[in-house]
Amino acid sequence: IVDADGLVVTNHHVIRGADEIEVTLDSGEVLPAIVRGVDRRTDLALLEVETEAPLPYVSFGDSDHARVGDWVIAIGNPFGLGGTTTSGIVSARGRDINNGPYVDYIQIDASINRGNSGGPLFNDIGEVIGVNTAIFSPTGASAGIGFAIPVSTLKSLIPQLEKYGKLYRPVLGIESLSDSWTKRLKINGVAVFSVKPGLPAAKAGLVGIREDRRGNIHLGDIIIAIDGDPVTNEDTMLSLLEQHSPGDRIELTTLR
Repeated sequence: IVDADGLVVTNHHVIRGADEIEVTLDSGEVLPAIVRGVDRRTDLALLEVETEAPLPYVSFGDSDHARVGDWVIAIGNPFGLGGTTTSGIVSARGRDINNGPYVDYIQIDASINRGNSGGPLFNDIGEVIGVNTAIFSPTGASAGIGFAIPVSTLKSLIPQLEKYGKLYRPVLGIESLSDSWTKRLKINGVAVFSVKPGLPAAKAGLVGIREDRRGNIHLGDIIIAIDGDPVTNEDTMLSLLEQHSPGDRIELTTLR
């Protein structure tokens, strides 16, 4: 529960396909819930329960400052046993688990099992820094490799999910050269393949790959930073864009 009026965060895969949703409080009280919004790409869902009295809720910490070796505590409902707490450390930051470019997962070694999904990951002063989401396991049981969505991702999603029910992602309006090609060409950044007319990149004057009169192919712009943060490939570019909303102004650093 993330605010006193009854907003609840969980994973999208927890509530996917459900006809009815109920939230059971620690007191045992069961409250009906409605879906306020979902984002399948990050596997997050925002629910709302009806309540006559303010509810106790968690406070967010700063997941960007979580360091490898920091103690963490995971709370969830593994195997339907009920409220269960496990502890461990941050094992790695910025993990890619082949689930798209929109989340840099926190890897933890606290035991995560079926039923932990959507539960909070706390730091050692009781602030939530992540949402427990997935495990890597050859057996299906905890192998000490769990993954949590950092709250830095969550904070940017909640206002839009609450207001619109879905996410409006910012776009530059480019088609980029694939990362495999940029590696072959030894390019460190995102090479613009083409620019879509009428969208921000075109208005800013970015150019894509072009052919001269002699039939020679020339590279266009290579995006190497957004607001000073390095862009090394398409995933890092999309991750940096995800921190913004449509209409925001950003500064691109490019090579031509």
